[in-house]
Amino acid sequence: MIEKILVANRGEIALRVMRTCKALGIKSVAVFSDEDRNSLHVKKADESYHIGEAAPARSYLNQNRILDAIKKSGADAVHPGYGFLSENDEFATLCERNNINFIGPTAVSMNLCGDKMRCKSAMLDAGVPTVPGSPGLVKDADEAADIAVEIGYPVLLKSVYGGGGRGIRLVNNDSELRNSFESVTGESIAAVGKSAILVEKFLQRTRHIEYQMARDADGNGVHLFERECSIQRRNQKLIEQTPSPVVDAETRERVGDLVVKASEAVDYSNLGTAEFLRAETGEFYFIEINARLQVEHPITEMVSGLDLVKLQIDIANGEPLPFTQSDLHLNGYAIECRINAEDTFLNFAPSTGVVPQVVLPHGPGVRCDTYLYPDCTVSPFYDSLMAKLCTWGETFEQSRTRMMVALDDFYISGVQTSIPLYKSILNTPEYMDGALSTDFLQRYDIINRHRQDLKRESQELAVPALAAVALKGRHYTSSIKPAKSPGWGDL
Repeated sequence: MIEKILVANRGEIALRVMRTCKALGIKSVAVFSDEDRNSLHVKKADESYHIGEAAPARSYLNQNRILDAIKKSGADAVHPGYGFLSENDEFATLCERNNINFIGPTAVSMNLCGDKMRCKSAMLDAGVPTVPGSPGLVKDADEAADIAVEIGYPVLLKSVYGGGGRGIRLVNNDSELRNSFESVTGESIAAVGKSAILVEKFLQRTRHIEYQMARDADGNGVHLFERECSIQRRNQKLIEQTPSPVVDAETRERVGDLVVKASEAVDYSNLGTAEFLRAETGEFYFIEINARLQVEHPITEMVSGLDLVKLQIDIANGEPLPFTQSDLHLNGYAIECRINAEDTFLNFAPSTGVVPQVVLPHGPGVRCDTYLYPDCTVSPFYDSLMAKLCTWGETFEQSRTRMMVALDDFYISGVQTSIPLYKSILNTPEYMDGALSTDFLQRYDIINRHRQDLKRESQELAVPALAAVALKGRHYTSSIKPAKSPGWGDL
């Protein structure tokens, strides 16, 4: 049985894993870079080890240094979190060779999931529908152009080794395709050191809907319902919710059966996510498996009542799933907002620096996973995600209203954040009506509408300086009305 887990990650996900470790009586080990010496995950762990410089390649992506930390600490298992080495089959292999329990799928399964072409072939063999496109890898731009003409523009050029929105280009004609082919190739090589390109039909007005899946070592598999992840920018998710407003009970069961087939097709074990595009006509098309815990896993926990990290650890311990599909039931509605350190008026440019003050939201049905504390630093070396704000309600409207209150109560100083944008989005009639799509921001001109929201709010408060700031395309990191919250006047 696992007694000590090294968390090969940082920030809020490291803290999240450690929280479950503590509840289970399992010791936790942190690793940290020069940049993260004073980070909260280092303070909360039972022990911690320095693994290098701030740059990820010299620390959190350095497999040998992490392996050394595992051996020094005596940890018998490693949890990779998400990002960094979480879907690196070489690291999973390294752990297996050193008799370290990697809390995730096997290296072989991870390798298959990470190869989009082989994974797509496995899905077709299993009867799981995929997006129309190239039957295999395309060797050059000429072949890609021939396939694009055959299936019809617009198409996506996708790196087999891409992920998280990287290595993808939308092209509308032959000229764009040829210009983008080299860009996608270079982006893939820069990210993972290798490249292979496929072509897929671009589906208009799609929804991004994913299913949480779990499968034990004995081959027992279930799905843990869907998450709607359609509100995005540059293929990066911003707001997620569950259940999806367009998935009824029959669809949930039908697509859920496909998810279980997908997990069997790649001999998956532990937790993962099967991602789909839903066309306007209602068809679901499989796009990939994320072989790790997802950023948005808390909202699944809120509607299922499960601790997904505990479930991961139990499966890694060789325990069978403690339930069948019929035992699982959706309870209520949950929404997650990814609180990013970004300037939404400057093309979501990262915003970094010291956070002198932070006030976290609380209340019934409110959960906030974060690494923030007063005087902490948002680093330019890592992802801009600072917190995951989640709310639960018996109805969608209760969950949405709780989120609006929580966003209003969330105060972060020192850096720009996505909080004001989310308040604008959640107040749009399109969001409230469930009219979601992956082009939501562009389709409904959200950024300009958000700018007008800030202008109107500042004018209502009769604060000309704030109105001028809003007109210039800047925004404040939290509510423009901090005096509403007791104690904020002292910050």
